[in-house]
Amino acid sequence: MNRFAVAFATAYPDDLAPMTATILITGFGPFPGAPYNPTGPLVSELARRRHPAFANVRRVAHVFPVSYEAVDRELPALLKRERPDALIMFGLAVRARQMRIEMRARNAVTRMLPDVSGRIPLAATILPGGPPTVPLRSPAQRLLSAALATGVPVALSRDAGRYLCNYLCWRAAEAAGTGAPSLIAFVHVPAVRRASSQSPRDLLTLAQLIDAGEAILRAAVGAAR
Repeated sequence: MNRFAVAFATAYPDDLAPMTATILITGFGPFPGAPYNPTGPLVSELARRRHPAFANVRRVAHVFPVSYEAVDRELPALLKRERPDALIMFGLAVRARQMRIEMRARNAVTRMLPDVSGRIPLAATILPGGPPTVPLRSPAQRLLSAALATGVPVALSRDAGRYLCNYLCWRAAEAAGTGAPSLIAFVHVPAVRRASSQSPRDLLTLAQLIDAGEAILRAAVGAAR
C-alpha cells in the first residue's frame, strides 16, 4: 500500500455487527495539467461517511499515482488483499462539466501525454490483438439515477478516453474475468471550483461531488448485496 492509501471499516453499533461486504473505492493523484485532483479527497471522504446503507460494509479507499506501472502493481495487490465485492473507481476528466458513468474500457492508450513518471506507452493499444472494447460489470443505469437525484449533472459514457483512467478501467475489467469483484464501475468527475483559485463559477464544488459520489456508492452497495 502506498502512502496515499487509507482504509476505513464501518460497523453499527459499536463495531459489534459482522462485516458482510467490502467496497474498494479508488481515485488518482495529480498529473500533468491537473496539479489538483479532486478524486483523492473524494474517495477518502466516501470511506469515512456514515449512512445506514453502509452498515456492515467495509470501505477501503486507495489513491493511485497517475502511473501505468503503479496501476499494474497496485491494483492486483489490492484485489488480492482486500477481496472486494465491489470496485468503484473515480478519475478526473479535466475538460468535462459533468460526471460520467463509464460503461466500457477501450483497448487504446495515448502516446501524446506521459504519466507522472514520464513514461509514454510504446504501443497505441493495451492488449495487442485484443478486442477494441470491454464492458464494465456495472449497474450503470442504477448509478446514473442515484447521482441524478442529487441534482448534479451526470450522463452515461461509452468513451473513457485513452489515458490512465481508461487504462485502469481495462485492467479492472481483466480482473473481473477471474471472478472478483462482482461489480466494477468507473466514474469520471469534472474539475471542481476551489475557493483559493479563480475557478469558473460554473464548476461543481467538491461538496457536490461528494454528495453525488455517496449516492453512487450507496447504489453500488445495494447492487452488490
